[in-house]
Amino acid sequence: MFTGIISHLGEVESINGAKFAFSAPVSLIKSLKMGSSVAVNGVCLTLKNSPSARNFNVDLMPETLKRTSFSNLKRGDLVNLELAMAANARFEGHIVQGHIDGVAKLGSVKKQGNSYLMIFIVPEPLTRYIAEKGSIAVNGISLTVISAKSNQFTVGIIPYTWGHTMLQQLKAGDKVNIEVDILAKYLEKLTNNVKKTH
Repeated sequence: MFTGIISHLGEVESINGAKFAFSAPVSLIKSLKMGSSVAVNGVCLTLKNSPSARNFNVDLMPETLKRTSFSNLKRGDLVNLELAMAANARFEGHIVQGHIDGVAKLGSVKKQGNSYLMIFIVPEPLTRYIAEKGSIAVNGISLTVISAKSNQFTVGIIPYTWGHTMLQQLKAGDKVNIEVDILAKYLEKLTNNVKKTH
C-alpha cells in the first residue's frame, strides 16, 4: 500500500517493449531488492531483479500498458516514485493501492499566486467517484479535489509538490494515471448490495 506522498523523482532510462528501466536516487535504490514493490507514476510495480547502483527494471503486463499512461512514456521523462508504506510509518496522504482506474488528460494548467491550478478531463465512468474536497491520486500524488463537474476536476498544486514531482513537465493534452478513492468504490458496492437485498 502507498500514501500518495512522492518521495523521489526518477527518470525513464530505457524502454524495450514491456520492459522498462528507471534511474533513481541512491537513497531510494538502497531500499529496493528483487521483488520489492515501488509505485511509478502511481502504478504498483514489482522489481524483476536486484537493482543496480543507479537503476531498477520492471516488466509490465499488457493489462498495465492498456490501463495506464505508460505507453506514452519516452526516454528521459521524469516519473514519480514512492516506496511501499512501512507498517510503522506516518500516514500523511490517503489510501493509494497503486491500481490505476483510468487515464485522464490535462486540460489546462494556470499559475495562481504561489500555486498552480490544474484541470484534468476524465473518462465518464470515473466521474461518480470524484467529489469536491475528496481525495484522488494523479500519477501517484495524493491530491485534494477543489471542484468536480461534468467530466473534469480541478486540483491545486503547492510549490513543494510542483518542484518535487513530475507535474512540472506536463502540458495540456498530456495523459496521467488516475486512481480514485478506494473508499468511494467500496461504498458504491455496499450500497448496491443493500439495494439488491431489499
